Amino acid sequence: MNWEHIADWVGITLIVIGSLFTLIAAIGVFRFRDLLSIQHVATKPQTFSLIMLMVGVSLIVRSSTMTWTMMLVIGFQLITAPISAHMMSRAGYRTGRIDKSALVIDELGEDMTTGDDRG
Repeated sequence: MNWEHIADWVGITLIVIGSLFTLIAAIGVFRFRDLLSIQHVATKPQTFSLIMLMVGVSLIVRSSTMTWTMMLVIGFQLITAPISAHMMSRAGYRTGRIDKSALVIDELGEDMTTGDDRG
């Protein structure tokens, strides 16, 4: 067994793991009803599954150009996923789609009542 066989098997395993997490995220989006739970299940496992899929494909393809492209995709996903989740939760809060009584700490509500809303 050489390096290429090991890389192929590890790549296939990572692709399967990434696919399972994508399936878990899809089931969670349909199962949960409140916006914050949907936002959580749509961003956390999806980011992890994208990383697993990109690393798995990089191990199977073994091309430096593809590997760097996949690393850029992972980097952009890690940068944009928290920002989009933050903006989605703020928009949901402002439009009244979030149950404010379920929040443990409501800093945005405090900022909005004092007029210190900077975003």
